[in-house]
Amino acid sequence: MARQARYEAAGAVYHVMARGDGGRDVFEDDRDRLKWLDRMAEVCGKYGWRVHAYVLMGNHFHLLLETPQPNLVSGMKWLMGVHSQDWNRKRKRRGHVYQGRYKAVVVNGEDGAGYFRIVADYIHLNPVRSGWVGGTTGKPLAEWRWSSFPYYGRRKAPAWLATEKVLGAFELSPERRGRRAYAGYLEERARDREGALNDESLRFLRRGWYLGDEGFRDRLVDALADGIRPKRRKGSVSGGAARAHDEAEAERIVRCGWIELGIPSEPGNLAGRGAFRDEKALLAWLSRKLTSVSRDWVAERLAMGHPTSVSRAAARVRVEPDLAKRGRKLERAVVQQITD
Repeated sequence: MARQARYEAAGAVYHVMARGDGGRDVFEDDRDRLKWLDRMAEVCGKYGWRVHAYVLMGNHFHLLLETPQPNLVSGMKWLMGVHSQDWNRKRKRRGHVYQGRYKAVVVNGEDGAGYFRIVADYIHLNPVRSGWVGGTTGKPLAEWRWSSFPYYGRRKAPAWLATEKVLGAFELSPERRGRRAYAGYLEERARDREGALNDESLRFLRRGWYLGDEGFRDRLVDALADGIRPKRRKGSVSGGAARAHDEAEAERIVRCGWIELGIPSEPGNLAGRGAFRDEKALLAWLSRKLTSVSRDWVAERLAMGHPTSVSRAAARVRVEPDLAKRGRKLERAVVQQITD
């Protein structure tokens, strides 16, 4: 099965989440949590990571993580592998501890972007959404000791936890006054469980592989392009990053193609029964040949109706001699435009 493409870069910021296999609890008691924290200290020491926020729940954990060096994959492999060994050794068992691969959403951590604070709030309010603290429980958020939040208020943070950037995202001082202001803000939010459930971060954080504006997404796609191209041909990567790369490449092909073919550029001008039938077939065939873009994307972009129309159109180019000849000519022209 194709694997999700991982974006790695010096200074990259991620929202990382991993869940127990089959929904099983990964943290059954405090000893499990303490062991995980010990391993987190080790992985930060080995790989130079900076953790800005974390929370340990029953069957999963969340991290707001920054990698000064491009080593997310190797570090997570070490962390999850060693922790799984610890977990199995304690219970004298074998098998998977975590459910598949961890999820890593790339976050725009630039000053003023606003996404850093969204992720930090989402992570720190997780125990409220689970009904363990806050809301009608009457328990303060800081009572859930298995997150980074208590270190923002009263406790001295471990060396691997960096609190300054989250506080800076709220324009607060890292000194005592700023830390108390942040703690008060989140404690107030925690009292309203419905507010935590309806947080805008839920919508943002569940939507895909990155958290940022379209300009940020485009920069990620460009950075991933060289690594994704050869792997896509081998079928070894998938997921939102690879899909975004394919769609960006397919858009370039379509834009170059419509110039060569002399047809309208917008889907609304391409619509209509039989309108530009051969030309759309050629563009559908070429975009599918040169990228792994989905039929759904092609059908929508070229106003072709149902995605099955894309397959039928591409088949025509392969079997009809005249269309096949036009297709080869179009491919040469488009590739030359793209590579010039």
